[in-house]
Amino acid sequence: MTAIKTDLLSSANAKRQQDLQTDYDSLGERLDRRGISIDTIKAKVSAYGVAVPSWGVGTGGTRFARFPGEGEPRDIFDKLDDCGVIHQLTGATPSVSLHIPWDNADANDLLTKANEHGITFDAMNSNTFQNQIDTKHSYKYGSLSHTEVAVREQAIAHNIDCIELGAKLGSKALTIWVGDGSNFPGQTNFTQQFQRYLDSVKSIYTALPDDWRLFTEHKMFEPAFYSSVVQDWGTNYLIAKEMGPKAYCLVDLGHHAPNVNIEMIVARLIQFGKLGGFHFNDSKYGDDDLDTASIDPYRLFLVFNELVDAELQQLSHFNPAHMLDQSHNVTDPIESLMSSAMEVQRAYAQALIVDRAALAEYQQNNDALLASQTLKQAFRTDVDAILAMARLDKNCAIDPIATYRESGYRQIVAKERPAVAAGSSGIV
Repeated sequence: MTAIKTDLLSSANAKRQQDLQTDYDSLGERLDRRGISIDTIKAKVSAYGVAVPSWGVGTGGTRFARFPGEGEPRDIFDKLDDCGVIHQLTGATPSVSLHIPWDNADANDLLTKANEHGITFDAMNSNTFQNQIDTKHSYKYGSLSHTEVAVREQAIAHNIDCIELGAKLGSKALTIWVGDGSNFPGQTNFTQQFQRYLDSVKSIYTALPDDWRLFTEHKMFEPAFYSSVVQDWGTNYLIAKEMGPKAYCLVDLGHHAPNVNIEMIVARLIQFGKLGGFHFNDSKYGDDDLDTASIDPYRLFLVFNELVDAELQQLSHFNPAHMLDQSHNVTDPIESLMSSAMEVQRAYAQALIVDRAALAEYQQNNDALLASQTLKQAFRTDVDAILAMARLDKNCAIDPIATYRESGYRQIVAKERPAVAAGSSGIV
């Protein structure tokens, strides 16, 4: 196992600690004038965590090419080492989400490696959007909604295998995303295709342990470009209602049509008890899987504004899972994931300092301008010192990316891990 040395981490923090304390005290004074306790906000941020996707620590790609980075993980155990470094430096990513069969391995070996880094396992992710080496039937024309029974049964069995492995790892959820759809008008019967999907998911749902949840994920397009079986949040909601109380909708921030009001979708799913969780990333044109908050940090804040509102209401059904889901083509994946984890924490902290009483009054009185400015006041507040102090309290890095670079971790693992040949296309 390779990790950041504790003496290097301590030395890096010592150089920055005095300035951090000054910034923290200054922010605390300003928040105190607004009736907000900075220590209370820090405690909530410290307790917050977002899962890291195992596949996120590798280099992604496009439909045209993939350019592997140095020191890429060779297998799930290398991936867990990288995920361990992210959590060691940020203290914000206590769990890892596995993708099967990419990460298939002995459960005991996986648990041993995870325990070395003090991390656990989040939702399991099945893969029926590509053929595997040992796949008997092809998913070229669909999986859970395929016209052939044998293909559907194969896809169902794979999802049940994911549940069984996840149960051994302590996971409590299964996420299903399928690439099923069509590329030409008339290629498929929309109604029959969706019914086949529902019947298949029902078979998977019945295999869930009592304390598990099922997350279904919608995506407007890609790889099917004319129609997708689960194309929007409305269809996703129908699926969750059809399945039962253990089924919920997963919201990926990149899986929506341009200009869709994602924060309102989040509010609707909360209202009707079907918000399962998130895949955080960002988007410029489509499902870009860009670093979280790299394009639209205000939208991320507005999503968290809805989440904090629900949190304060203490709704019994409100327990969304949070995970990053990104593809890194030109950056070091570890750096991007650390940055994104901190951006999610930032949005959470900003949402926590919204003046809820004032906002409710402005909304009741239809004062659009002051309601908007109340949100913007929280969004414009620089909460960096809160995030950094929360990390320092956990013996993590005040500046994770700078400390990571000072450690030379990427250069170290590059010597241990053979270079990967460039691929033609596709994600990791």
